[in-house]
Amino acid sequence: MPTDSPVAAVPRPLKLAAAVVAVEGLALIVLGIAEAFTIHGSRLVLGLTTTGFFIVYGAGLGLVARGLWKAARWSRGPTVFAQLIQLLVSYSFWGGSTKIVAVALAVLALVVLICVFQKASTDALADGASNDHPVL
Repeated sequence: MPTDSPVAAVPRPLKLAAAVVAVEGLALIVLGIAEAFTIHGSRLVLGLTTTGFFIVYGAGLGLVARGLWKAARWSRGPTVFAQLIQLLVSYSFWGGSTKIVAVALAVLALVVLICVFQKASTDALADGASNDHPVL
């Protein structure tokens, strides 16, 4: 029996983190769809796997955002992991004409991490029962 916190009891920083993660997930799904339209016969496998990766990763972030919105304890780990990966990805965009992309990715990741590690957020995420995992 899931014991997710009522949405009204979820602190604002956690709601902000959920919103940002949801936007990141949506952006990845849009990138996956855009990639699908650029697939050519000479790079079919690469195009299909890239499209699939972006769509599955975006959908996963959507699920994690839903967990954050409900203050489900299981959602903190995947959120932190995804944002740390995003920080590394942002570093790869540093330099040249993509510096603005690097800054945007890094700022979004830091905002989510700060929101998730706020005391109110950690308290809300710690209040859930241990059986609130969506799969188990």
